[in-house]
Amino acid sequence: MDERQRSGLSEIIPGGTAFDSPMDRVTAYRVGGKAEALCCPGELPVLKRLLHYLYTERIPWVVVGKCSNLLVGDKGIKGAVIILRDRLASVEQEGTEARELIVGGGLSVADLLSYCRINGLSGIEFMAGIPGTLGGAVFMNAGAWGLDMGSVVMGVMTVNKNGEQIIFKEGDLKFSYRASSIPEETVIYGAGIRLQRGDSDRIAEMIAVNLKRKKEKQPLDYPSAGSVFKNPPGDYAGRLIEKAGLKGARIGGAMISQKHGNFIVNTGGARASDILALMELAGARVKEETGITLETEIKILGEF
Repeated sequence: MDERQRSGLSEIIPGGTAFDSPMDRVTAYRVGGKAEALCCPGELPVLKRLLHYLYTERIPWVVVGKCSNLLVGDKGIKGAVIILRDRLASVEQEGTEARELIVGGGLSVADLLSYCRINGLSGIEFMAGIPGTLGGAVFMNAGAWGLDMGSVVMGVMTVNKNGEQIIFKEGDLKFSYRASSIPEETVIYGAGIRLQRGDSDRIAEMIAVNLKRKKEKQPLDYPSAGSVFKNPPGDYAGRLIEKAGLKGARIGGAMISQKHGNFIVNTGGARASDILALMELAGARVKEETGITLETEIKILGEF
């Protein structure tokens, strides 16, 4: 990215673009090199101009949400990293009984749950404890306890790599385990979700129960990016990694959690390359012992 292109990005988002921005300050793992440009659009017209500019200038880009499900390489990310903010991270009610929400892609799952609790809207309590934003949760069909986002989504608003706005209606969408039919190189700037009326105290209770269940099963004392691998059909990645004898395995400051085999944690001073090496070790060992190829759930970005 040359100086002309940097100037162009600054003009599109005045005050909302930072260059050579350290990603270890924002990623859940607390690792990663610098992003060449960190762009934070706050409204749809700006997002559309940004993506069109990146496309015409052939600048690579990625949208990262809360950076909770990422491993960013130690040498950083070339191009633009996009985080949605302001109006693209808001929520509003609509519908005859105000049970339908239009949620900005940049809104955190935690903030969405808080909004639902306050307003007596039930249906996504299962998302309690899942980090990240609405956009990422919809794109990867996040879920827990046998439930997922695809069950409540009634439409998705996107902008493609050319800066063109495309809206997917409920019938256009397909969801599967940790996947959706929403195309790659697409930014989800909003989604419509359908909920039910509920008692705020009961909703708060269910959120608390689900948070407790996660704390009991998952290592939350160290930085991590959540589940590293998707569960293979009919089995659990954590069980396979534990069976391979890898709980507690360390490389540098990274460790496969003693509490849950499908979590790699930063015990302090880990580098992204340490975490990647443990991922590769776990994948290779499970493949060797079971013949099963584990598919990563976290997204790996940048250079190592």
